[in-house]
Amino acid sequence: MISTGKQPMSVMTFCAIMSLSLIVNLPGLAVTPMLGTLHKIFPDTTQIEDQLLTVLPNLLIIPFVLLSGKLSLARHKKRIIVTALAIFCISAIGYMFARTMAMLIIISCLLGCGTGLLIPFSTGLIADNFCGSRRLRVMGLQSGISNTVVMLATFIVSWLCGARNWHMPFAVYLIGLVPLSLSFWLGGMSQSAPDSDKSACDVSDNASLAGKDVSSTGAPRVRDGFYVGRIAALTGVYFFITFATICISYYCPYLVEKEGWSDTLTGTTTALYFLFIFLPGYFLSWFVKHLKGSCFFFAAVCMTAGIGLFAFIPSDLSLCVGAGLAGLGYGICQPILYDKASVAVKSENKATLSLALVLTANYLAIVLTPFIIDLLRNILHAGKVTGFAFIVCFALLVIFTVITAIKRKSFVFMVGDNK
Repeated sequence: MISTGKQPMSVMTFCAIMSLSLIVNLPGLAVTPMLGTLHKIFPDTTQIEDQLLTVLPNLLIIPFVLLSGKLSLARHKKRIIVTALAIFCISAIGYMFARTMAMLIIISCLLGCGTGLLIPFSTGLIADNFCGSRRLRVMGLQSGISNTVVMLATFIVSWLCGARNWHMPFAVYLIGLVPLSLSFWLGGMSQSAPDSDKSACDVSDNASLAGKDVSSTGAPRVRDGFYVGRIAALTGVYFFITFATICISYYCPYLVEKEGWSDTLTGTTTALYFLFIFLPGYFLSWFVKHLKGSCFFFAAVCMTAGIGLFAFIPSDLSLCVGAGLAGLGYGICQPILYDKASVAVKSENKATLSLALVLTANYLAIVLTPFIIDLLRNILHAGKVTGFAFIVCFALLVIFTVITAIKRKSFVFMVGDNK
């Protein structure tokens, strides 16, 4: 049996919950390496159609994440999860029979819908069934697994792009059959009482990990069972760190092309970025134990230094180091934000909905980053500035780092007791 801080959990139920992490980051990102191959297979398609294959799933994830969060208030969580997994697996099989780019786009939209329904539960079930230090460790493990899978899937897709059958790279989505086959054991989950205002967790354990807002006076504002200000702050921080670091994926290829470096450098830096995102998930307890209240400040310094190398010291080595530093900082922040979102509620049964609200920030940032950068480029008339996106993100990260130092005792940036 697995110790959760609440009711003991069977190993198979734990595996079933963690298996949901195998697919939550796959839509769009996994097949990015084969976009060039698809353009050769469908030469009449436009660049916009190629981009829709990766953008639309992430765009459709957003409303379905919110819908899933709302549905999580009901007691039929297992039914919703199985439905989402079935949609995902049907889409994965559908890719094998697609014959046109339009069919691929439609299937990708369906895949995004299924993933959107599932995403809040991949972290919400952890919040429901674990508490305190155990919850934080499992959140880190969940983040590590999800980011590890997307990195491995990217490599597999790159390798399968040379296969005789061009459908083969889409086979990575068949990994959805694993959590679907394990979903039978989700019946062993604990269920939050619909109107419960008290957590079954040890209160002091929760406070020491989530962080007490000791910088403000008075009780935080509560609305419909949510600490409104805390959720808004968590959402804003998650949006920003995703925006400030995902620019590596979007704009590194242009920097490499302009400097005349090998195209393989783009793949290397992107792989290093995702590699260092997933590593902290497996060692999150170590970072929390040693850094405590400085966790977010350390992470902000890493992200700032990493993006700064892209902006001001462009070389093949500095880009690799910069990608690693940016990924490390982001990888530390991500599971901590998930953990905080799960306790930014007064009613325990709304933890999954709280996570859904915060999780939308990630997908909004992925979709909106190119538009925000292009808007700033036009406003500042910086069309010819090399590495403009990295310069902007570096400047914003410097401000963010200062804020993490000043507000280190606030709910969002506090980790541990900070004593």
